[in-house]
Amino acid sequence: MELKTIFRQFDFNLAYARALVADVTDDQMTVIPAAGLVNHPAFTLGHLISGCAVLAEDLGAEVLMPEGWAELFLRKGPGDPRMPEPDSGQYPSREALLQELESQHNRIKSLLLNMDLEKLKQPLTWRFSAFMPTLLDVVVFMCVNHEAMHLGQLAAWRRAMELPSALGRM
Repeated sequence: MELKTIFRQFDFNLAYARALVADVTDDQMTVIPAAGLVNHPAFTLGHLISGCAVLAEDLGAEVLMPEGWAELFLRKGPGDPRMPEPDSGQYPSREALLQELESQHNRIKSLLLNMDLEKLKQPLTWRFSAFMPTLLDVVVFMCVNHEAMHLGQLAAWRRAMELPSALGRM
């Protein structure tokens, strides 16, 4: 798989993330409209940021996030008892989240462009190793699937908020 294929999907995910919150106010960013939709937009964007930061670590770099953001957004997946808070005062603004998500995307792309691509073939041990046994598998998952899963949650959140389709406006 060529990196440009991954980058196109990663870029699409960023554009879709922007579209999903383009008409959402900072006050709406932490609304939990129904049971099962606890991953509000502020948390979802922050979670994608933390996912990129952890992927950077897998690629040999340091985990970098603005101060205090790891405590808000870095979860260990299903079963992690920390849940998103509805208090908008605890979260960065929509624009700050989007800027950091773009910065993290650019960092991942730069790391990939500047690394020995043979490293992507190395095995990686983690809880989904049976499905994604190499670093390349993890890169594809994190840049494409993981982001798309969470953006789908955000699309469902929009429906519950009775907002129009973001994809339809792209």
